[in-house]
Amino acid sequence: MDSKKTVGIVGGAGYTAGELLRLLLHHPFIEISFIHSNSQAGKAVTSIHTDLLGDTDLQFTGTLGNADIVFLCMGHGESRKFLGANPMAETIVIDLSQDFRLEADREDFLYGLPELNREKIKGAQYIANPGCFATCIILGLLPLAAANALKNPVHISGMTGSTGAGQSLSPTAHFSWRNNNISVYKAFKHQHLAEITESVKALQPDFAEAIHFIPYRGNFTRGILASSYLTSDLTEAAAIKIYEDYYQNHPFTIVSKENPDLKQVVNTNKALVYIEKQDDQLLIITCIDNLLKGASGQAVHNMNLVCGWDESTGLRLKAGAF
Repeated sequence: MDSKKTVGIVGGAGYTAGELLRLLLHHPFIEISFIHSNSQAGKAVTSIHTDLLGDTDLQFTGTLGNADIVFLCMGHGESRKFLGANPMAETIVIDLSQDFRLEADREDFLYGLPELNREKIKGAQYIANPGCFATCIILGLLPLAAANALKNPVHISGMTGSTGAGQSLSPTAHFSWRNNNISVYKAFKHQHLAEITESVKALQPDFAEAIHFIPYRGNFTRGILASSYLTSDLTEAAAIKIYEDYYQNHPFTIVSKENPDLKQVVNTNKALVYIEKQDDQLLIITCIDNLLKGASGQAVHNMNLVCGWDESTGLRLKAGAF
């Protein structure tokens, strides 16, 4: 086994950075070099990420240190500016923003969805971590695209918890608004639709049908559950086999024989996929933890692949199912 790698985190005060720290502090091949935060420099990491009390004595810093791997956990638009001011020619960079996810914006970055690009990720230096809704929905469509079986428009509904909106305060993230409440937002124009379409077309280039997506804000903190359906001439058994064959060697995406619920994936890096056929409609239900499989867990998965470690290292987490 290679010697340990050093890691730095830029934008260390948000939800994704907190989850990343929780994973990296217990990763057997990682030493944390620095946790950068302009707003929290000089403070103890546990003053913000209070769930890490007793796990670390690290402090936020306002200066950049040296590291083999740097995770960018800043707001959208900030990663591009940061790398412009701080070139990292010799460093592995994993960006958790949306700055480099689309083909038109990618430059030297590779789209880091292991179930789509695992072999390419192993040789990459710059990785654009996928979006949370995009991850959940793409995993429900990739096997059909690989089988050239997406022949009709796709209709999707998906609900995400409040952590999907980030740690900054906003009216729709406030407890008194979220509690006992749900709402639709960005109907038909969610920013992750472009990621979803590009990923599908990577496997089925002639796909030209519409993908209709209605996202919901849920009255819970973490997790995403999405239901996708389309007209299909596949039988249920044939569709299930397509999914089982596609994901058989991917450790975190599991084809469930039972209709899943969100608690089965919260606090894990798993994605559960369930397939059902009613008349001519094929239904695909997918669920993930938006902060892990949809963000920080997937980032660690990408790091493991780049470094040549077992891809599950540090990511075998039990769901908080009760």
